[in-house]
Amino acid sequence: MPFGLIWLFFGIIYSILEKGLLGSSTVYPATGNPYEFVTAMMSASLGTLLMGWMMGTVELLLLKRLFIKKTFGQKLLLKTTIYVAALILFLVVTAQITNSIRMERSLFHPVVVQAMLGFLSNFAFLSLIIYSGAIVTITLFFTEVSDSLGANVLKNFFLGKYHTPQEEERVFMFLDMKSSTTIAEQLGHTRYFDLLNKYYADMSEALIQTFGEIYQYVGDEMVVSWTLKHGIRNNNCLRCFFLIKATYHRLAEKYEKQFGLVPAFKAGFHYGKITTGEIGVLKKEILFTGDVLNTTARIQGSCNTYGVDILISSELLSLLSTEEGYQVQEIGEVELQGRHAKVKLFTVKQSCL
Repeated sequence: MPFGLIWLFFGIIYSILEKGLLGSSTVYPATGNPYEFVTAMMSASLGTLLMGWMMGTVELLLLKRLFIKKTFGQKLLLKTTIYVAALILFLVVTAQITNSIRMERSLFHPVVVQAMLGFLSNFAFLSLIIYSGAIVTITLFFTEVSDSLGANVLKNFFLGKYHTPQEEERVFMFLDMKSSTTIAEQLGHTRYFDLLNKYYADMSEALIQTFGEIYQYVGDEMVVSWTLKHGIRNNNCLRCFFLIKATYHRLAEKYEKQFGLVPAFKAGFHYGKITTGEIGVLKKEILFTGDVLNTTARIQGSCNTYGVDILISSELLSLLSTEEGYQVQEIGEVELQGRHAKVKLFTVKQSCL
């Protein structure tokens, strides 16, 4: 969606600039093709919105993972080249179809082909490509910075959502790799870092599908957060865990081949009120504070004690619909380290697994 909106914004700007330059003219001076502002605005808006959506889809499903090991500059250069080439192809096809419809001739009629060639050889086409290339670069820059800061963080900085601290309810998952110290000793620091990189990258699809937001990485542990609404809708927080588990099951052979092991993990879930706000001067970030984070960390830390991969508090479980597709087992009331009040915990399995 952000890709589509960015492209739409620049499409509208382009149409307004075009109108300012052409004034009351009813034809494009460079090509002689008819010009009408409303039609041009609608075409530009629809075209840029579709291009943005397509770019976003390709980015999420293909290029993001394909170029994951490239530097920031290499990503911008290579991706911009690919997208601009695709854009040129798109414009050629679109111009051909549009001219065919407007002239009421077949796609490959000499008059239609000549009109398209005239458009391609004109400076107007070159200016459009340069303008679009700039949009591509800006969009990619936005998404790379957004990836570095975390999902929705850049948007919240722009909107100033947390400039003044706010209280909200959130669901948290603390997910930790099992036997990470042993694995690091086995692989060595460099290969272990490569494992972590792939390990986190392969979680991306599950997080996107379930609206999970990565709050922070702490070595081999990842903290994922949801607004309460998104976390409990369709059991998103639980689905995220089992989707990640299914991902590593599917990729087990590749992990075995590359690293000689398949990473396993454990997770703790809880929800509660937190205070969210911007913090820092030299380096700003959005910070969550509240007892719920400490409690969730302690819940995750209890997984080894009870020999399970997942523990969830009774408070959060009561908000989820686990009657179908899940098997819930009560662990009991547990006294967590650093807390006086006991917390009732459950473990969950997927019925289909």
